[in-house]
Amino acid sequence: MAQATFSVRMDDRLKKDFDSLCSDFGMSMSTAITVFAKAVVRERKIPFEISAPDPFYSEKNQEYLMKSLAAYKNGNLTQHELIEVEDE
Repeated sequence: MAQATFSVRMDDRLKKDFDSLCSDFGMSMSTAITVFAKAVVRERKIPFEISAPDPFYSEKNQEYLMKSLAAYKNGNLTQHELIEVEDE
């Protein structure tokens, strides 16, 4: 199948945010637009919602949690005093 170029103008911040979100989905912006166009043509409507995974499970957060767990296991945590407050 022959390929064609599709050019879109958008705000720079939107482009950066869209690129980042597409990366979270594991695809390029070009792939995301192609998926969208195929679904729109097939369904003859905007047929679906794509959402990003829960940020809790992001690679960056998982690394942070693993470092915190390692610190806990090695006893390298800061202890804080618990201050109890009575409800009024």
